[in-house]
Amino acid sequence: MRGAAMSLTAALSGFVAVLLSVSAVQGQKGWGVTYSRTQICAVKGSAVEISCTYTHPYRINGQATEVTERFWFREGGDEAPVDLRTDSDYRGRVQYLFDWKVCSLRITDLRESDSAQYSFRFRTNEGGRFTGSPGVFLSVTALQVQVIRAENKRGYIQAELQCQSSCLSDHRSYVWTKNERITLSGTSSISASFRSVDRVSCAVKGYEECPSPSVYAPKLPSVSVRPSEVEEGSSVTLTCSSDANPAAQYTWYKDGYKRLSEDSQLFFSSIQSSDSGQYDCLAENKLGWKWSASSFINVKYAPKLPSVSVRPSEVEEGSSVTLTCSSDANPAAQYTWYKEDRTPLHGAGGTYNFPSISSEDEGIYYCECENQFGRINSSSLSLNVQYAPKLPSVSVRPSEVEEGSSVTLTCSSDANPAAQYTWYKEEEESPKASGQNFTITDVRPEHSGNYSCEAQNTRGSQRSTVALTVVPAPRSCTTSFQIIFS
Repeated sequence: MRGAAMSLTAALSGFVAVLLSVSAVQGQKGWGVTYSRTQICAVKGSAVEISCTYTHPYRINGQATEVTERFWFREGGDEAPVDLRTDSDYRGRVQYLFDWKVCSLRITDLRESDSAQYSFRFRTNEGGRFTGSPGVFLSVTALQVQVIRAENKRGYIQAELQCQSSCLSDHRSYVWTKNERITLSGTSSISASFRSVDRVSCAVKGYEECPSPSVYAPKLPSVSVRPSEVEEGSSVTLTCSSDANPAAQYTWYKDGYKRLSEDSQLFFSSIQSSDSGQYDCLAENKLGWKWSASSFINVKYAPKLPSVSVRPSEVEEGSSVTLTCSSDANPAAQYTWYKEDRTPLHGAGGTYNFPSISSEDEGIYYCECENQFGRINSSSLSLNVQYAPKLPSVSVRPSEVEEGSSVTLTCSSDANPAAQYTWYKEEEESPKASGQNFTITDVRPEHSGNYSCEAQNTRGSQRSTVALTVVPAPRSCTTSFQIIFS
């Protein structure tokens, strides 16, 4: 604090506590300024008078000396002294009281910013001038209410309060006000019950127009979130503020129960999707507490790696099949299914349905997920369409089989899973062979007939028939010769 030596008017006597009460004389060779005080402390809002006397030689160079200019100024800085009456900060609050060799300065409606060193300067007709430096140090302080003790009792705060100022002594009379109404006069301390909405201040009796700032419990805290649009990985700050005296202490909670930090700000250097949720701020001081309205943080982020599935897991031709794609994203992702050749399949909400799937739909599929913050493709999904064997194709090589030779019957069918083959001869119940090829060696006439091939898998079976014709082998010609001798 800065201060100056002052003497007080009778009207203010007792309201200002003098810290150092000694006179100060500055002068040389007949020139001088004497201050009645060198330091003084005054209460904010009051008035104060600084007094001094000055001297100068009666004659200089044979001529009578007359004072042509005199004023007070505030010391500080390298600039030339400025007459307080012309200083805008003191407009309407400064008055000079001059009476022959007496020089007094009166300042009303004191402010804490008035704390400074004040000096007096005068000039004479001979061009001489003198400044009483150092001057008077003025310290302006405000009354303060200190909460000595407080206890919550059934919704009321039982508190002990004390009115304090470095310029006042405890033997003075005080006035306490609650909600701008005088409630009690007495000493510098008071003990009473208060509600959270009450505002309590103190003043020195007789100077009720200069009360202390009120003390009160925190008002409804306000919470701000910066930036307002929260994207994953960004820096985010929540700020809580509440009007309170004494100043409020703050505690942050998430989702109503998780205690986070004790600070007016909650900072995320790189916010994650898991940080989404409800945030509440509790503001409290010794006189009470107040919860903020809940703030909801909705962290936006690009789609995560999608999961894909097919239902049913075993796909049979002709059945209804659904491909499903899902991704964690905020805002919700838009989905597009693609076949391996980048043919788009437009479904709804991440699903694509085959009402009656065919073997031609078999292939590799993937899903693309996208929102305003990014896009990502799923892993590939292989669609394996199972179906019963198609009508088998059968053949016989060679087409005409000579008796005694060998012949091979061949059967093939498109099927998924691959077909198993069984050969039957017409009018015989027992199978003749299994496998895609059926070979008969040393063909005989009884091998002639119709042969059927049955192609079978877990999805069904189909049969096709082929005729086998056995022709006699060519017989060799033998010529008999009979020789007759006569």
